[in-house]
Amino acid sequence: MFVPRWILLASGVVAFGASGMLIGQTDLNAVPPSESEQQIKYAEPDCPFFGPDRERFFTDALRRNSGMPPVRRLSATTDAVSKMLGYVPGGSRTYNFDQAHTAGSIDSYIFGDFQTNSITPAPKTTDWEFVRRITLDLTGRIPTADRVLSFVADTAPDKRAKLIEELMAKPEWIDKWTMYFGDLYLNTTNRSSTALNRFASGRNAFYGWIKDSLTNGKPYNQMATELIAASTTNTYNDGPSNFLVGSIVTMGPTQDIMDQMTASTFETFLGMTHVNCVLCHNGRGHLDGINLWGMTTTRYQAWQLASHLSRTNTARTPVDPSNTNIYYWSLLNNQKNFTTDYTLNTTTGNRPARVAPTGCKAGQPCYTVPPQYIFNGASPKPGEDYRVALARNITGDRQFARATVNYLWAYFFGRGIVDPPNTFDPARLDPDNPPPDPWTLQPTNARLLNALAQHFIDSNFNVRALMSEIVNSDTYQLSSRYPGQWSAAWEPYFARKFVRRLWGEEMIDGVVQSSGSYPCSTVVSGACSVPGYTVTGWTDLNMGRPSYAMQFPDVIGTEGTTNVFLDSFLRGNRDDQPRRGDGSILQALNLMNASLIENKLALTGATASPLLVASVALNNSDAVNKLFLTILSRYPSAAEMSTAMSSLPTANGAARNSAMQDLAWSLYNKVDFVFNY
Repeated sequence: MFVPRWILLASGVVAFGASGMLIGQTDLNAVPPSESEQQIKYAEPDCPFFGPDRERFFTDALRRNSGMPPVRRLSATTDAVSKMLGYVPGGSRTYNFDQAHTAGSIDSYIFGDFQTNSITPAPKTTDWEFVRRITLDLTGRIPTADRVLSFVADTAPDKRAKLIEELMAKPEWIDKWTMYFGDLYLNTTNRSSTALNRFASGRNAFYGWIKDSLTNGKPYNQMATELIAASTTNTYNDGPSNFLVGSIVTMGPTQDIMDQMTASTFETFLGMTHVNCVLCHNGRGHLDGINLWGMTTTRYQAWQLASHLSRTNTARTPVDPSNTNIYYWSLLNNQKNFTTDYTLNTTTGNRPARVAPTGCKAGQPCYTVPPQYIFNGASPKPGEDYRVALARNITGDRQFARATVNYLWAYFFGRGIVDPPNTFDPARLDPDNPPPDPWTLQPTNARLLNALAQHFIDSNFNVRALMSEIVNSDTYQLSSRYPGQWSAAWEPYFARKFVRRLWGEEMIDGVVQSSGSYPCSTVVSGACSVPGYTVTGWTDLNMGRPSYAMQFPDVIGTEGTTNVFLDSFLRGNRDDQPRRGDGSILQALNLMNASLIENKLALTGATASPLLVASVALNNSDAVNKLFLTILSRYPSAAEMSTAMSSLPTANGAARNSAMQDLAWSLYNKVDFVFNY
């Protein structure tokens, strides 16, 4: 479609450069490589810490100490986006930051930090901003125009709390968090990095289990226990068993599988990626200056941990004996046939050799490593299944609650209280027992982290209750706009809301929802003009086709156009590429040119957009208001209204229709639509 220049300029279209920063904005992240960075020694090229994925092992403190540039600067991106945001109506900003906060609440800790560090927080967000922010964060959808107006007009003092409760009761909440935990648990059909294949049926079973668990309000410690201790003869029929199956690695001894299952379990449930390091070598000499707990931990201790997986039998069975290329997995704790603990007898594989002490021979106690939990020294009870014991120790560990709280905090705030959230150092978490110099406490607010963890435990590991506590806080409800001079040094204290670039799935669903052009969930010949999305292997279970991208069971295997669009927004692959919030020029080009967007602007035919059809039937000012409210959840500013009105013909006809389509197109390209602020 022809795009008038005024539309592009007035819309505040956001474009991204190769660095991920907004074009036209100073790249505050650009820091030339330091000498210390150039001199890093790659002493263990086979260890992932020293490989291409090494940045995820680095904490902010380590990057600063080594002279490495930060991975991202949230406040820099927030400032850039805030400058480009259009007008947002006021309302409900009144707030006294001197008011008392309940002792032990999130705000009592955060606002206490503000006082201690002489930080003036951002003002409270407006109702207009809040209704869009919370709807996207909790459900992955944008609010309807009617819900925006009814919320803003509501004078009840507890309306925000009621809205939060309303959103968490919706099926959209289930969709969003099934996607989130699918990312966390790496649920995908295959992992190309390890040649692991679950097939669509295994992925679907895992997806269904996650969704059912959230729907039924299953306590998170129970979810974790089921994933760690799962046992099945057929992963197509058993969802949770697919978690550990995802850690099966090939081309090595069975100890490689035990190690990877252990590493994945600790990263997922305890936020400790450095366990992966000590499964290859002693921490001393490798994690010095990086992780205080890790540098004092030995490989033998990690073997004791991995020994909990030593009696797990993994095998695959062809679905059809005549075709061994399609199979399902079994995951069994078979202590009758697997009676040997972790054995020190390997010289090949994906990790360094596991060699028993000199003089130790097969059959001697020193030749095998019995299971022992790394934090409390506990061994499985007599006759207890090893993985059941591991699940019991993990879910009973306060670090389990801390890590879960921190993962969710990082989602809602853009960074964790410990950040990156998978780099916990257990030796630097206790504010009453601080680490020796030069080490410092790792959490930016250790008492808050511990208090939230305790609240999570007290709620019986209720995920909804944890989310509710976070988003009901004044801290979460601070504005992303900062009226004074913002200091980047305040970023770890959460004194403002950091903007979040929408997930690709949220972007597509926002266009679908606002345009009113919905794909059908089930497709019957001749009964649906907009077929549902196609996902490889999804209709095998007669589950229909998803109407929303947030309902996809996977981040790979979607249809062509949708796949290209989502991949440009860096949804990851649930393998070796995590979901990311960076920007790129490709994202801007897709928003401007993708048929996925263009097709939602039709005014005639079977795929006509109800939003556009309704808008052209209104007078120009009402049409502009309707488009802004429906797409951006706000009214236009006076300048935006003036620009739009001057460019919309008053007479009905092809020219007015085209101008109305162009206006809607420009709103989908505005920074307000791309970011959650």
